[in-house]
Amino acid sequence: MPQFAANLTLMFTERPFLDRFAAAAEAGFRAVEYLFPYEHSAEDVAAALNAAGLTQALFNAPAGDWTAGERGIASLPGRDAEFSAGLVTAMEYARALQCRQLHVMAGVPGADPEARSRYITRLREAAEVASDAGVRVLIEPINPVDMPGYFVDSVRAGVELIEEIDHPNIRLQLDLYHAQITEGDLTRLIRRVAPLTSHIQIASVPHRNEPDSGELNHPYLFDLLDASGYTGWIGCEYRPAAGTEAGLGWFARYRAAQTGIAQPGFTQPGTRQSTPEQAGA
Repeated sequence: MPQFAANLTLMFTERPFLDRFAAAAEAGFRAVEYLFPYEHSAEDVAAALNAAGLTQALFNAPAGDWTAGERGIASLPGRDAEFSAGLVTAMEYARALQCRQLHVMAGVPGADPEARSRYITRLREAAEVASDAGVRVLIEPINPVDMPGYFVDSVRAGVELIEEIDHPNIRLQLDLYHAQITEGDLTRLIRRVAPLTSHIQIASVPHRNEPDSGELNHPYLFDLLDASGYTGWIGCEYRPAAGTEAGLGWFARYRAAQTGIAQPGFTQPGTRQSTPEQAGA
């Protein structure tokens, strides 16, 4: 049965950020994710998370100047010190929130011939730093329609980078909204990348609203994820079309089955899933 994490950057935005945790819990979610927590202290975010009885499924490492259009710095030149400092900050929050997964955004490097080697070096650094904290580092491919020029612009590119980085603490964050736009054929795609995947995200295509509209059959995809051995959180990274609560009709059939998840990711049928420590995370 799929287990859902509310994305508090996009959902429950009718409330201040720290109030969204309680709103998510009241709606029946047992986990949350969001882009960045850094406008608030780790202690304040942890207090809101724990008061609501929620699990922190995922958040992003610092990603540069978001308001100026930066979308991560892992592939950008001249940002070594900032990148390393951002990892330290992210680990402080991960410890406070007991979060075991961190998305490190690549950025928009333009036609920089050194971007790939720089990105690989920094992701290996991130994997080592996060491993010491029991946190897994994730790579998310993002489609070029929503984010033109983003360095990891397809699932294929993300898989190739994971294979080249070749570190046991690097996994795939598979956003089915982005994957439908870049690759499609999601049934075969999910089966193909299952061994590398540690987090799933969803939204309707093409409008990125609730997963009960658009061109994707989400109930089918949820059943496919179950059949493929996925036991982790599914992040609801969508824009509510007409208010968060008003758009939760799709969630009613799943609400009663929401429980805690000790360790996200895929488990092959008949096997016991490893902990991050056992898996090199």
